[in-house]
Amino acid sequence: MSDGMASVALDAARLSMRAPFEVGVSPGAIVAGFDVHRRQITFDAVDTETGEVLRGKIDSTPAAVEAWVGRFPERVVHVAVEACTGWLFVAGALERCGAVTHLAEPVETTALRGRKRRAKTDRMDARWLRQLLVEGRLPESWMPPEHVRQWRSRARLRNTLAGERTSWIQRIRAVLYHHGIAGAPDDLRTLAGREFLATLELPVDASERIRVALDMIDLLEIQINTIERDLRAIARRQTGCRALMAKIYGIGELSSLVTICELGDVSRLHASRQAVRIAGIDIGVHRSDRTARLGKLTRPGSAELRWALYEAAQSACRATSPDYQDYHALKARGLSHTRASLTIARKLARRSYHVLRELGPAALDPIAD
Repeated sequence: MSDGMASVALDAARLSMRAPFEVGVSPGAIVAGFDVHRRQITFDAVDTETGEVLRGKIDSTPAAVEAWVGRFPERVVHVAVEACTGWLFVAGALERCGAVTHLAEPVETTALRGRKRRAKTDRMDARWLRQLLVEGRLPESWMPPEHVRQWRSRARLRNTLAGERTSWIQRIRAVLYHHGIAGAPDDLRTLAGREFLATLELPVDASERIRVALDMIDLLEIQINTIERDLRAIARRQTGCRALMAKIYGIGELSSLVTICELGDVSRLHASRQAVRIAGIDIGVHRSDRTARLGKLTRPGSAELRWALYEAAQSACRATSPDYQDYHALKARGLSHTRASLTIARKLARRSYHVLRELGPAALDPIAD
């Protein structure tokens, strides 16, 4: 039997053995996996009525995606796409054609393959997505509504720019260290920091590096301040953000907006520990028999949510914080400030989950114009 015929038979057998509610899509649908790249999209699709498998490639454009769906008139089409760069235009094209998009979580999708070494091709990736969707095992990511997606995109841009600003500051410190200069202020962006840098007698190349770095920092801060101003204005008027700021000590305007954008619709989560998992601040555990070993942070989730919760947890140092005693109890046990703050951050993630779950769909409402 050829590979193609074997694949058809295998898919048909899987469908016949599963009850309709166990299959990830409705019976009789076209189920496909798309492996999206900049120049082409590799697809692997199965007709759940006949078991026929279709494979091929199309251009990586919205028009090509719409034309592909048009090959199946009056049929329900389900497509699995990894949540990587490019999913947005694919999902938009599929939605316009009436197809259903399933956004696969990349890390979990890869983990389901196991650690066995095997060949990796675009065709195999597309087939794996289709297979998981047919079997109802596809780990799906949350697709935010358009207004939340835009908030999230701007918040992530702000964090990216802030990271670049930090990189330029570190470049200045590297120049100072390279030339044996000590005593620099903690914040080189302040007036005192800039006056300190202006008094240094350095070689021409070193002075140029510092001058360019300061110019880049100034440009970045203009962009950061503009975006921050808009995001803070949104947070002050958005229902979910206002609830988080009112009920959770330490969460402010930026951290509240990042939290609702990254956590998303919490009704899809079964427990508050999943919010901790999304933030990537849960501790890896290896347990066998009577032996248990705690590892490092898993960090599989949102770096932006991790940042927001950790920043909010810094307020536990204040005497007015409800977590003040817990924080100092952790410090008394020998934990560092970072580890104690991460413990508090896990509590904040759980609290955020409960606040947003209590609000229901209103937690993600757009702001009124």
